[in-house]
Amino acid sequence: MRSRLDTVLGRVTMYRLMVVVLGAIALIAVVASALGQLFYTPLQLLLSVVVALVATMVSGWVFGLLFRTRAHLESSVITGLLVFMVFLPTADPAGLLLIALSGVVASASKYLLAIRGRHVLNPVAAAAVIMTLSTLNIAGWWVANPVLLPFVAVGALIVLYRTRKLTIGLSFVVLATVIITVRLVDLGQSVPDALWLALTSFPTVFLAGFMLSEPLTLPPRRWQQLLVAGVVAVLFGIPYQFGPVYSSPEIALVVGNVVAFAFGQRRAVRLRFVGSRDLSPTSAAFDFEPMHPVGFRPGQYLELTVPHRGVDSRGARRMFSIGSPADDPSRLSIGIKLSQPSSSFKRALATLEPGAVVRSTWVGGDFLLPADPGVPLLFAAGGIGITPFVSQLADRARGVGRPVDVVLVYSVTSADELVYADELVAAGIRVLVSAPSEPGDLPPGWEYLGPGRVTSAALAAAVPDLRGRRAYVSGPPGFVDHVAHELRRAGARSVRRDAFSGY
Repeated sequence: MRSRLDTVLGRVTMYRLMVVVLGAIALIAVVASALGQLFYTPLQLLLSVVVALVATMVSGWVFGLLFRTRAHLESSVITGLLVFMVFLPTADPAGLLLIALSGVVASASKYLLAIRGRHVLNPVAAAAVIMTLSTLNIAGWWVANPVLLPFVAVGALIVLYRTRKLTIGLSFVVLATVIITVRLVDLGQSVPDALWLALTSFPTVFLAGFMLSEPLTLPPRRWQQLLVAGVVAVLFGIPYQFGPVYSSPEIALVVGNVVAFAFGQRRAVRLRFVGSRDLSPTSAAFDFEPMHPVGFRPGQYLELTVPHRGVDSRGARRMFSIGSPADDPSRLSIGIKLSQPSSSFKRALATLEPGAVVRSTWVGGDFLLPADPGVPLLFAAGGIGITPFVSQLADRARGVGRPVDVVLVYSVTSADELVYADELVAAGIRVLVSAPSEPGDLPPGWEYLGPGRVTSAALAAAVPDLRGRRAYVSGPPGFVDHVAHELRRAGARSVRRDAFSGY
């Protein structure tokens, strides 16, 4: 079931999924209003959402021209829908003008409050702080109400699952709800009433699902993300006042964004393209020379930006696992599956000329090996999912001066898809190949595991000491889910997945 869900959601880009989910909530709000279940009229809601969308799309396009970059339409639509749900709906011309101004401020923050081409603050939260503190407009977070809560919760769950941020989102919701409930009980509310108010009258679930979880404003490591969620939950749940500044959801989120930025890459990551090399008929390695040192740990990934014309719905930014050793400052390499038909991003990447400079705005991830090099490991890679293991093996081999105790289960659709074979041979590890037919001339130490999908029975038979190994799985979502399940059935006690879904 999980594998099927991952496959279905994986076909939809994160931007498009956000547009669909937020658009559905907006539509449900209009229907609920028409049925008399919301305080605002259908006319107020319709006018407000149209004004917010037009303001963010037009201003996003204008700022893109001013800053000589291509505006991302779906990003502007998401911003417009969030502005609509945060600021109070109205049919008054003056109020609609202020909603439009709020949308413009949100768009401007993406460019003016940006470092290394990446916005520091959540654009809508930044606009809410600016507009509220200036008393021009009020961030009312009207979307937090009992009627919309079930739909917001389902939408938030889908988004958090797709972005692999369920733990972060749930941690925030639980902590914030507990704080608010305790505070309301202290003020005389009963526990059930306090809990109900905490969930229905505060934008806890909405904030967790659609704003706190934004990948571009989260720190690179899981523990850092949990820390940021805790900071935002405390500031969100506890009332305070410093002069004219009162506690609010937007201020809590902005403070969390600043904390998150403090954990990120400090220097701009600019990469000079060196060249590409074919790894298989359907994949290639792209090599870059960092113009300044790039700090990363083997197993992490980077977000690469390649501006180009005719950007499709997947955008000009993509995330890729790093395949080169962490201690080689002169080279940074990524392995890419070049499927057909290819995205506009991959077509642009494939046509880069040597010497072209691209940039990265994000380096992070938690697909890291244990600190103790003596821990026995099992790697399971599906296709180009071998990339992070190549970096890890190179790093570990250099660090301890000998091959590490690793068994690699390598699943491919055909023998000619076995990439990075030289690097794997140099690592001196045992490799079990799963392919439709047995490849000829396998290197020494490599064995054929068999055809079909990897099963728990095959794993247990081929790796008798599986229970004593820490398992790591990397590849397409469906492969990762299936193999992780089979590893647990075979007795693996610790399974770490390499799965991320960026915007």
